[in-house]
Amino acid sequence: GIVGAGGNTGAVGFGMGFRQLDYKEAFLIMGFSILGSSLLSVFINIKGYSALFWGEDQVVSKETGTLAVPEQNDEDAADVNA
Repeated sequence: GIVGAGGNTGAVGFGMGFRQLDYKEAFLIMGFSILGSSLLSVFINIKGYSALFWGEDQVVSKETGTLAVPEQNDEDAADVNA
């Protein structure tokens, strides 16, 4: 669970921590690194969506939110099929 959330790097790092350190020190390092990364996740911002504490979602209307099928252009079709 906790090690898997870090991916391969987390598995190797925490595995080496448990091999080289006491269990108490290894769990403290793991706990503080998880707390630090969770605090940094506050600053994640995805364009078009609100962040955790600021911004607002971008509302897309149904008319502009769908993709239109492009009209076929005979010149472009001839270039592709050539």
